[in-house]
Amino acid sequence: MTTSLAPVPMNPLLSDGAPPLGDSEFAAIARIMMTEARISLPSTKKVLVHSRLSRRLRDRRLASFKDYVAFAESDPEELRILVTALTTNHTHFFRESHHFDHLRDVLMPKLKADPSRAPVRMWSAGCSSGEEVYTLAMTLMGTDRSQAEWMRNRDVRLLATDISEPVVNAAAEGFYAAGGVDGVPEAYRRAWMVQEGNGYRMAEAARALVTARVLNLFGEWPMRQRYDAIFCRNVMIYFDDAAKEELEARLVDLLKPGGYLYIGHSERLIGPAVSRMKSCGNTIYQRTDGAA
Repeated sequence: MTTSLAPVPMNPLLSDGAPPLGDSEFAAIARIMMTEARISLPSTKKVLVHSRLSRRLRDRRLASFKDYVAFAESDPEELRILVTALTTNHTHFFRESHHFDHLRDVLMPKLKADPSRAPVRMWSAGCSSGEEVYTLAMTLMGTDRSQAEWMRNRDVRLLATDISEPVVNAAAEGFYAAGGVDGVPEAYRRAWMVQEGNGYRMAEAARALVTARVLNLFGEWPMRQRYDAIFCRNVMIYFDDAAKEELEARLVDLLKPGGYLYIGHSERLIGPAVSRMKSCGNTIYQRTDGAA
């Protein structure tokens, strides 16, 4: 049976502002993030942690961060909320556009020329609210609906995963405020977005390609198929080198021979993955081991 810490009466300090976050409580929260998500929290993030978790103290009517840490450690749901609150989810459509240029100009011709290369699978790992995976979808489908004909009767699926349930739900919903689609080229927007209220919803054809799931990159992966392309961008910057090596090796394992891994602009491959991949451009790598 799960036991939880009973909330204490509201501390008057919370009516005017959150209590301070002490070094020992910050260290405990950093340990939680490392254990649960392998995310490294340096001391420079103390102000950010205080800001993002203060509301949880108010919501739970807890008097101190010490009480909050104890509560989170005893309550799995609060632990999930803590990790979600400290996970950065910033993205936009066609971010680091050279990756999508490579997908369009290098990988897609291979997929189109070989219908037997099936199924076609791509993974947005750390998908945030879905802008990346839908950029993938639009790139595959083209700037007008006729260009998507190559996908007819082909088994094409895009997986979008993130540790944060709220952003995974947003990705599945596929709705974006008008200001959030400014970076989408007009031809793509006309073909694959539908204006709705004060924003845009991804067209059904795009949403039908996408499966959005909550996934901890350092937990068990239920996927058994291999991928033509994996996008894991601006995610590994939050991990230490040991975690990066582990994750990169697992990502390469899940690529088809000849498949591509796209990582963030400030990231690099390290560890065992290096010997199995070759650089194909700025933060673009192709799996070289195994039969292509």
